[in-house]
Amino acid sequence: MATVLNRVDELPSGLGAANDADGYRPTADEPFMSLRQQAYFRDKLLCWKESILLEAQGTLSQLQVDSLREADLTDRASSETDWSIELRTRDRQRKLISKIDAAIRRIDEGEYGYCEVTGEPISLGRLEARPIATMTVEAQERHERNEKVSRED
Repeated sequence: MATVLNRVDELPSGLGAANDADGYRPTADEPFMSLRQQAYFRDKLLCWKESILLEAQGTLSQLQVDSLREADLTDRASSETDWSIELRTRDRQRKLISKIDAAIRRIDEGEYGYCEVTGEPISLGRLEARPIATMTVEAQERHERNEKVSRED
């Protein structure tokens, strides 16, 4: 259950190795969201989605193989807790897949990489770290501050 310890909204380490086989990384020196950058981020998103689906398949296979019928009540409770955490993680990943699909749709529509609030380009560094980002860092911070204020009211 080592995957449970990873944040599900983070890219697994090494992800994207297939999409930068030629060593390409988007830079500020090229036109923003050029076809090459779009292809780079599409590949990154598709690899991420594939990784999540493979993990989910592994979880499903393990659930079918493992039995939660341990004789010892403590062992059984521990196993049930582990599986509960694993299934919650998979549910979060299911939601993440919908965000990945939405990002791919934005690439198809020519809207990827631009803030949905301000229309400004999202920094390449932010997109590299969080390819499903829909807002610039500044817009995201404003959004979170407003959300916090409305929760406190």
